[in-house]
Amino acid sequence: MMKRGKLVSFFILIAVFTALISFTVKPVLNNINLGLDLQGGFEVLYEVKPAGENAEKVTSETLKSTVVALDKRINALGVAEPSITIESGNRIRVQLAGVKDQDEAREMLSTTAQLSFRDANDKLMMDGRDLVQGAAKQSFDQQNQPVVTLKLKDSQKFADVTKKILAEAPNNQLVIWLDHKDNQKFLTESKKENPAFLSAPNVSQVLNTNQVEISGSFTVAEANNLAELLNAGALPVKLTEVYSTSVGAAFGQSALQDTMLAGLIGLLAIFVFMLIFYRLPGLIASVTLSIYTYIVLLIVSLVGATMTLPGIAGLILGIGMAVDANIITYERIKEEIRVGRTIKKAFIEGSKESFRTILDANLTTIIVAGVLFVFGTSSIRGFALILIISILVSFITAVYGSRIMLGLIVNSGFLDNRPGWFAVKRKSIHNISEGYESYKLATNFDNIDFLKHRKVYLSIFAGIVIAGIICLATLKMNLGIDFSSGTRAELTADKTLTAAKITKELDQIGMPSNDIVLTGKDQKSAVVSYKGAFSQDEIKKFNNHFKKEYGHESSINTVTPTVGQELAKNGFFALIIASLLIIVYIGFRFELKMAVSAVISLLFDGFVIFVVFSIFKIQVDLTFIAAVLTVIGYSINDTIVTADRVREIGQKLRVYKNKEDLAVAVNQGLRQTLTRSLATVFTVLITVTALMIFGSHSIWEFSLALMIGLVSSIFTSMFMVMQMWYGFKVRELNKHGEIKTVKEKKYKSKKDKLVV
Repeated sequence: MMKRGKLVSFFILIAVFTALISFTVKPVLNNINLGLDLQGGFEVLYEVKPAGENAEKVTSETLKSTVVALDKRINALGVAEPSITIESGNRIRVQLAGVKDQDEAREMLSTTAQLSFRDANDKLMMDGRDLVQGAAKQSFDQQNQPVVTLKLKDSQKFADVTKKILAEAPNNQLVIWLDHKDNQKFLTESKKENPAFLSAPNVSQVLNTNQVEISGSFTVAEANNLAELLNAGALPVKLTEVYSTSVGAAFGQSALQDTMLAGLIGLLAIFVFMLIFYRLPGLIASVTLSIYTYIVLLIVSLVGATMTLPGIAGLILGIGMAVDANIITYERIKEEIRVGRTIKKAFIEGSKESFRTILDANLTTIIVAGVLFVFGTSSIRGFALILIISILVSFITAVYGSRIMLGLIVNSGFLDNRPGWFAVKRKSIHNISEGYESYKLATNFDNIDFLKHRKVYLSIFAGIVIAGIICLATLKMNLGIDFSSGTRAELTADKTLTAAKITKELDQIGMPSNDIVLTGKDQKSAVVSYKGAFSQDEIKKFNNHFKKEYGHESSINTVTPTVGQELAKNGFFALIIASLLIIVYIGFRFELKMAVSAVISLLFDGFVIFVVFSIFKIQVDLTFIAAVLTVIGYSINDTIVTADRVREIGQKLRVYKNKEDLAVAVNQGLRQTLTRSLATVFTVLITVTALMIFGSHSIWEFSLALMIGLVSSIFTSMFMVMQMWYGFKVRELNKHGEIKTVKEKKYKSKKDKLVV
């Protein structure tokens, strides 16, 4: 009997989500912070060094005070939401999205903070060198009012200064400036609006002391801020630029539009695929994918995360991953229908049995994304953060959202005796009373013996590894500036560019290059590379010329050798740590032999990416490592799906007593999961292909690396992982005379027997 209330609830739920998304999506999008690669701006990494031979070492307090001084300068630039962070190695990273004059900003940031004490006529009386470094502090006077105390090196000099102020200065004021310019004059009525002005305390008497107290109508926060600025102005430090990247506004806007178009096309393609292959569940999956996308954007908006170009790629990639959980569940439900269960029973059993696989697959991907976040820098960390958010949201929407919606229709009784709505043909349904279970089902691949030629398969993979090592040793990797240091400049024009014209322009400014690559669909963009890192003057010279010539800011990225080596080292460590963590997790959830087999196959997938890039001399940049790690995190999904099914069959058999039982479990597990493995990889390939064809050319290499790794994972999941595991288990059988399954659970029936 059909329960109409369930159907009504389903449509009400759809209507509520549709209305919510329709009315709130625009404010959500407007509230998302766009990174500098999407709205223009620049990022610079400074190494803080002592200035002068007798300068003290740089400490954590030195870095904090320097950040305060930099923030003070940035406020003068009018940047809405600057990002200033302290990093290891005495470094400070500054990100300024949307800054209008990049040259002015770069020049203002890089100069050492200059503190000066002047009279009201702008005459210099003292400077930061007269202060004891780091001695300025917020305190309280006898009336418990916030004040600032500081310590001077020479009490007699301060006595002379205060004497002159009392004798000559109007209002007896000693004006304190940070980054004062010669043409600035102290005006009482406008001093607080002047970004260089710090304070103007009154001098009431000659002070022959090195302990000074500045009082006024301070709040505790204002007093703390003044103390930090005084310390910053007294710092004997030098800021050395070790990495920088700048993006023109036009280039960022173009990248945003192209990548969003790619995401929309990828999403629509997945909708079509799901509707064709899964019918009603596919429709529900499409609805939950829309909800998933909205929730991810909402979270990014609420937490104030910055959306970068790789971050959008992570969101689009997450769309392909989000549908995987639906595919795993729907395939399992279809299997339960085929063994003869009712629609309701199939829905319950399929949802329950698929949960474990989905959980393992998502957790392994989160592990890798977490490693990427820890070892990544700048926009790569943004990519990892968006990927982590996407995985968590997709788990909730796919596991719970899809099941709630599908459960409402199933429990309404509307789908009773209608297997076609699940894309299941009636002639393929067995009688449950005959003892059929899902693991006994025949497949379209029953004529394939995945183990018969396993040594041949493994030999082929070994041959590829040997050939790949030779290629890498002889051809080397075409390292981009992220790893080899240098300068990469991207030009944007309103008309089609030619290499000859760009070469002529470069010769005119005395900055020739032999590495010019035209990019974009209509070749209105170009990339010019140099081996050496540009200085600030060279960046300004290059940018000013091409801005005048083409009307757009250039996007310039510079990396010093030190940072390039560190990025390469961090990438290597990330690969090793991600692999070890996966071994631990898979070893815990399955067994160590399965973990080792899985990680070897994952490393092979990553290795293939390196080899292909080496053979075709494709440039390797910072996003390359992100792509390799993403492939490692994602391709484990197929292995988990198959391993879980093999484990299930092994649990049914209880004990492998010979190689034949073991072979049956492996073969049947691979045959029954092959369709869903191909489907899950295919959906991600849809989004990756969309990124390659329609997305920004800045992430083309990233998308290509993903595609190579995903295609490789199809073959390793079918012909490598389980074959290696089978070999390990056979050795165990030969050694102990019996192979026991992992994490066995007891079954009441002892009549279970696998029929192939």
